[in-house]
Amino acid sequence: MTAGPFRDRTEAGRLLAGKLKPYANRPDVVVLALPRGGVPVGFEIAKALHAALDVMVVRKLGTPGQEELAMGAITSGGVRVLNRSIVDALGIAESVIESVAAREQQELEQRERLYRGARTAPEIRDRVVILVDDGIATGATMRAAIAALRQQHPARLVVAVPVAPRSTVRELQAEGEEVVCVRALEPFGAIGAWYENFAQVSNEEVCELLEQAASDRSATPTR
Repeated sequence: MTAGPFRDRTEAGRLLAGKLKPYANRPDVVVLALPRGGVPVGFEIAKALHAALDVMVVRKLGTPGQEELAMGAITSGGVRVLNRSIVDALGIAESVIESVAAREQQELEQRERLYRGARTAPEIRDRVVILVDDGIATGATMRAAIAALRQQHPARLVVAVPVAPRSTVRELQAEGEEVVCVRALEPFGAIGAWYENFAQVSNEEVCELLEQAASDRSATPTR
């Protein structure tokens, strides 16, 4: 396979699903996608594996004045992960962290209500969780999601992404994570460079895919 760009997230999800075939048709598997870009990828995986699909919401804690620079992240379940090297280097006060975290917590809760609606969050304990995004750059967002999920005691946690820097994949593996990646590359650049179509995914599309996945599951006979 060449290392050229994926056509879009749908193609990336189908290729990634091909590497996850051992998890097909298992009632203990759940696919958790990081919105918004991870959901179209996760949808294809869940469809191919005949598995449940849900979201794992992560909100970056932007550094004041440099919002694109993450000083940490918060996730579903109230877990907070801080990048101590950035916090300490910039001398960010605890009160500033608390203020940013409180604002992002509100946004996180709104997103969860929007995406999940009346559906309850899936049970994680003793299940195989496939954690999906459309790519990894530094790995900070994925690490926050992993930390949150570990607190819920899954039987197994698999990080699944179409594309990531080879160095980041190795770092995650060295930390004990199981990583499935279609294309681990160096040099890497930006995630969007590895997609021909990397259009922003809307909240409406996320909701539609989650509803479609739930509808497909309810229409499929129990295995």
